[in-house]
Amino acid sequence: MSAEYATFGLAPAMRAGGVLANGDYQVHRDFLDFIVNDRPLLFQLSDLDAVSPLASDVPPAIFTAQVRSLLLETDAPLPGGRYVIYGCPECEDLGCGAVTAVIEEEGDDYIWRDFAWQTEEYADLDLNGYHGIGPFTFAGAEYRAALRSLLDGSGSARRRVLLIGARVALLAKLAAALRTIGIGADITRDATDVPADELRGYGAVAFGRAVTQQERAAVRAAFERAGVDVAYVDGLAPIVPLLVAQIEHALDRSPADRRRLTRLVAADGEAGIEVTSPCRVQLTAYRLDRLYRTHAQEVFDGILEAGRHRIALDAKAVKGESFVVARTSGSVLVEAMAHG
Repeated sequence: MSAEYATFGLAPAMRAGGVLANGDYQVHRDFLDFIVNDRPLLFQLSDLDAVSPLASDVPPAIFTAQVRSLLLETDAPLPGGRYVIYGCPECEDLGCGAVTAVIEEEGDDYIWRDFAWQTEEYADLDLNGYHGIGPFTFAGAEYRAALRSLLDGSGSARRRVLLIGARVALLAKLAAALRTIGIGADITRDATDVPADELRGYGAVAFGRAVTQQERAAVRAAFERAGVDVAYVDGLAPIVPLLVAQIEHALDRSPADRRRLTRLVAADGEAGIEVTSPCRVQLTAYRLDRLYRTHAQEVFDGILEAGRHRIALDAKAVKGESFVVARTSGSVLVEAMAHG
């Protein structure tokens, strides 16, 4: 391939949902990101909380329409031949802001150019243009093959979780929190008699701490008989936001080498973080006191450059049985605090 061409591909990505320390909810979104020159395009932009139009939770007809739009089989949705590349994860309102670009054909090739942050009908390239991004020229055959492969329904994702545990009240609260952020959840103690077709709808199974090894093995065997590759979560503590974060991590189907947040270590009052590109990182500490009450505290919120970082945490926030959740817009990691 000529050096002037950029490579084009698609890969699973996630906008991490969750129950935040202040009680707010953030909606979970699965989508396909654009991989340009072997790197997620979203990471090449400024740190954005955004998703591509190829989201798995939109109706099939709308998903297909988005694919055909990117193939230029329909008219551009915005003036000047501009298309939405990334938009608000909570709604489809242009007023929230979107990354747009001109998409055009040149012979057999496709060109993406004039990237801009747009909040109105017309883009102001001088004021809001991404002047260091693109233009990208994609070979037509590679571009069409990647997008047309989605028209068979492969844009879907399993976003249901099976919750297994002894504390029904806790599981009910966890299920309600998951449903609030857009993840389906069901509760059971025994999956042995669940039909295989139903098991295939789950992307993860979360075990409570009271579930025995024998019970866990029976659940795993049921999924194996159904031929389902599912992620398993061992609940760290009966703290709903913490469990939600663990489940969010388990549902992340993006390739490990294309994630923004790749490492979290929590030990002796410090957090070790590794990120692959500049981004906002939020750290939240959860702990259980001697009366088994939950305490939550935001211990860091800032922009980190690519690389490894050591962050000292508030000693009171991470004493005793405590846990750290690291969050970017696209991923979540959870670790128990190790002492001594």
